[in-house]
Amino acid sequence: MDLGFVGEIEAIDTGLIRTLENSGYIPVVAPIGSDLEGQSYNLNADHLAGHLAGALRAEKLIVLTDVEGIKNREGKLAASLRARQLKKAIADGWISEGMIPKTQACLQALEGGAGKTHIIDGRVAHALLLELFTDLGIGTEILR
Repeated sequence: MDLGFVGEIEAIDTGLIRTLENSGYIPVVAPIGSDLEGQSYNLNADHLAGHLAGALRAEKLIVLTDVEGIKNREGKLAASLRARQLKKAIADGWISEGMIPKTQACLQALEGGAGKTHIIDGRVAHALLLELFTDLGIGTEILR
């Protein structure tokens, strides 16, 4: 299927984001990239988030989605996973469909230098606060 101008991420230039951050701004990033000739391409937002978090060496990447987090084969929420466990879960097929790009983004962020990642349910009121400021959180934390 020809999806048109869809691109893959080869490199991230963090210069403008760092300049904005150092000037007191909070950048909002659209999933658009360009090639060396200036042609714009649509990028997968999950993949961009992972690459960007890694390139910025972010303390955390938090992925908000419409599921509780990563569940094991028995359907129980995994509160915390290591990257190697996540890779095995993908290979074994118990992570599938729409969760694959989200989990790949988490792995990319960790491999790029981010401290840790989280996948949480954005439908829950105060989801970020519950994940970050409670002992167990509400989603899945993914560590190196």
